Amino acid sequence: METESIEAESMDDEQENEMQGAVNNNLSIDNMDIDLDELDFNFEEEGEGEGEGEVEVEGEEEDEEDEEEYTLRFQGEMDPLAFAENDQSGAQPYEQFQRLEYETLAARKRKQHQLNRDDHTKKATQKDLFGASMDEILEAANFGLGRREHKRKSKKSGRRKGEGPKLTPEVTRKLGEANLLYATGRYDEAVDLLQDVIRLIPNVPDPYHTLALVYISLGDKTKAINFYMIAAHLTPKDSLLWKRLASYSMEQGNTGQLIYCLTKAMKADPDDMAIKWDRASLYVDLNDYHRAAEAFDQIAAYRPSDVEAWKMAAKMHHRSGQSQRAREVLEKLIDEHPSEADLTVVNLLAALHMENKTFSRAIQHIEHARMIYCSGQGLPPELAIKAGICYAHLGNLEQAENFFEDLHAEQSEELAESIIDVADAYTSLGHHHRALEYYSMLEGTTPFENAHLWLKVAQCHAAVESYSDAIKFYYKALDGMPDNVDVRLTLASLLIEHDRTDEAIQLLLPPQHIEQPTNDASNIDGRPWWSNGKVKKKLAQIYQAQGKAELFVEAIASSIKETLYLETLNQKVRMKNKLPKSVLSERVKWLDDSHVDNVFRGFRPILSTSDMNKALRARRRLAKLASRKEEKKAAALAAGLEWQSDSDDEELPEPVIKEPPLPDLLKDEEHYELIIEICKALASLKRYWEALEIINHSLKLGHNHFCQEKQDELRSLGAQVAYNTTDPKNGYDCARYIVQQHPYSLGAWNCYYKVVSRLESRVGKHGKFMLAMRAKYPDCVPPMVICGHQFAMISQSQGALREYLEAYKTQPDNPLINLCVGTSFINLALGFRVNNRNQCVVQGFAFLYNYQRLCKNNQESNYNLARAYQHVGLVHLAVLYYEKVLAHYEKDHPIPKLPHEDTCFVSEIEPKLENYGHCDLGKEAAYNLHLIYKNSGAVDLARQVLKDYCKT
Repeated sequence: METESIEAESMDDEQENEMQGAVNNNLSIDNMDIDLDELDFNFEEEGEGEGEGEVEVEGEEEDEEDEEEYTLRFQGEMDPLAFAENDQSGAQPYEQFQRLEYETLAARKRKQHQLNRDDHTKKATQKDLFGASMDEILEAANFGLGRREHKRKSKKSGRRKGEGPKLTPEVTRKLGEANLLYATGRYDEAVDLLQDVIRLIPNVPDPYHTLALVYISLGDKTKAINFYMIAAHLTPKDSLLWKRLASYSMEQGNTGQLIYCLTKAMKADPDDMAIKWDRASLYVDLNDYHRAAEAFDQIAAYRPSDVEAWKMAAKMHHRSGQSQRAREVLEKLIDEHPSEADLTVVNLLAALHMENKTFSRAIQHIEHARMIYCSGQGLPPELAIKAGICYAHLGNLEQAENFFEDLHAEQSEELAESIIDVADAYTSLGHHHRALEYYSMLEGTTPFENAHLWLKVAQCHAAVESYSDAIKFYYKALDGMPDNVDVRLTLASLLIEHDRTDEAIQLLLPPQHIEQPTNDASNIDGRPWWSNGKVKKKLAQIYQAQGKAELFVEAIASSIKETLYLETLNQKVRMKNKLPKSVLSERVKWLDDSHVDNVFRGFRPILSTSDMNKALRARRRLAKLASRKEEKKAAALAAGLEWQSDSDDEELPEPVIKEPPLPDLLKDEEHYELIIEICKALASLKRYWEALEIINHSLKLGHNHFCQEKQDELRSLGAQVAYNTTDPKNGYDCARYIVQQHPYSLGAWNCYYKVVSRLESRVGKHGKFMLAMRAKYPDCVPPMVICGHQFAMISQSQGALREYLEAYKTQPDNPLINLCVGTSFINLALGFRVNNRNQCVVQGFAFLYNYQRLCKNNQESNYNLARAYQHVGLVHLAVLYYEKVLAHYEKDHPIPKLPHEDTCFVSEIEPKLENYGHCDLGKEAAYNLHLIYKNSGAVDLARQVLKDYCKT
């Protein structure tokens, strides 16, 4: 080694002398003022790095031959034995080598980039000093050739590339002893000795290879593979070793390591096509079609005669979603290597063009193949069928039928697939009659006994309005795939259209003998077909059309409740942001810049701002959890209890989003109407709590989906349903919201008061709300009247009168307000705190007569006046007005209902009753009149009044 160095240095000295002599002969140094020492300094800078070590020199030689070539070299504080173990982050040895290679090559590129920048700066400085760079001066002096030779023959120290380092006698002796120990079966001693050798000569592959053999004998194949991996990286050109590692990786099922070893074997032996095929096929097995396409592209480029590689490349590009690229690959094969292409290539290319709906291009390739590959002969059946389908899509049906003649002439099972393709093409084009002709060719053959084919035939029959045949084939298809929900629903709709509703209901009801559902493609969520939301919704729609409320509720209510419940859970899962400790630990590792016994220390990963913030938050979270754990542990030990880890140390399960039976329940209009109808049906069956539960969940989950009008409708319905429950407080929020949205609507206030009037704590609970509404809307009459009613109900006549008079100022001609003011004056006059009692009575009757005038002396106003006179003891006047009531007959009318209070369902158990109100007050007036007669002693007259007017 020293002799070679000396010779190299002497050769460089001779070159320098020759260079200096040439400069002296051709240039005038006095004129140019060039210092030869400076010139020599520049050459020395070109050869920077001499004598700095063996590894650096060898790395420079590799850079000159191939900048991307990398050979593993252990140096510094690297521990070679650490590569036989997984590192702290769980990375396998091959992954460590991957990262080390990436970091080394990246550092080499950065260094080369910096050298180029420095060289550019130096040349610019020289040009500023002399007006030209040194390269230009030497080029002008005819020394460009000499300088290039100097670059090729730069001075190097150390061993030449390809030569192994010379082993010392001590190392050679230890290697021999280790081999002897291995041969004699003393494996533990061999391991210790080989580890000592590795620490002495870490860059020699032999001890790693021997150590791998020792571990194979010990039965530890994992460690053996890891040491083989180190040996392979130290001799990267040993393709046999890489193949052996690939075989071991396949046995272990380590796919990542297998791909890594195959890639290294390819670099070691680029001519080995078997390795390239194996790696490409492995990508296909892993469904990594993008990389598989790239691998087959490389094979096709290296060996253009391999047609299978071209076809596989096209197939992989197509599977990865790059259909355009797939077509380009096959077209390139046909254009550049026509002798290698065949009809299978044209067939595949035509299929790709047909899928892309470029039928004219497909026909061009098929016609070109006819001239090139089918001289004087007809096209193969597959290409002929494809040509006919293309002509059919282009609208030339006559030309298409010419290509289909062979199908009519020979209807064999071998051509069944082609016949189906033609029929499917006609179906997609809307020519269902032609499609049925080709489907009928398969009757009686084995391929025709297929449920999917029967479904296609049924769809064609339905399209041509041959409904009896369509129903027949739908039944046959359903027998073959009973769990296909879409087929079942389509058949049910077809049966309903032809007045076979009972048959459709039986088709949708669960089977009497329940069996396990089959693994059908339409049954993705694992539910049996009778539990599918679509089936239940269809069955419910049938019952709804028939007006069967109980069956309607039984069919769909459970699915709606389950959907709302699952949507509530899923919403909580989506909002949950607590991360498990494993994720937090992984994020904290981003901040680590050093690892114990790891070759990557010193390489701090570059993080984005968001990732850095995530890592910092994770570190704070872990520190907080650790502190909390220590506190709990100390408290437990201080109390003399056994410490048990809490849930913070356990791995949190992955949140699961469950699919509800009706996924779009809160999104589309049809499902919204379904919610309204099911609530009305539940209300008609007096299942008010279930209806309220559905309404409340729908409002909570659907605030982002329902428009304001739909939300108001749901709240109004909820308020009406709540009125009929024993405790309507659940509907109070709905009623209050309606009033807030429509403060001047009488219907909204009626709805509100109808709910509030049944609440036990109505004054204490709703007083603040009423005061707020009074303050916000001072000219709104309904809250004044409601407040007056509430005061009247607790016998606070003065407060009631105050509220009624406020309302009277706003609406003096309102009959109800006049009635309320009049009754309040009378009630106040009968109290104990009024001094001017007679004046109050007169004022009260003044308002009551005004009320009678506004009502045009109708029966109701006369009855209220009679009740007022009776209340204050003026019974003789009360008799007069009761007689007027009895003389007037009022026709009965239905009780008015609030919006959305009516329902389309009537219970099947209870008979339908006319819900009429009691508008005629004759019976009430007769009863009060008989009380007056009875109290005055006219018992017979009282009995006669009851007999005349109070008959049932």
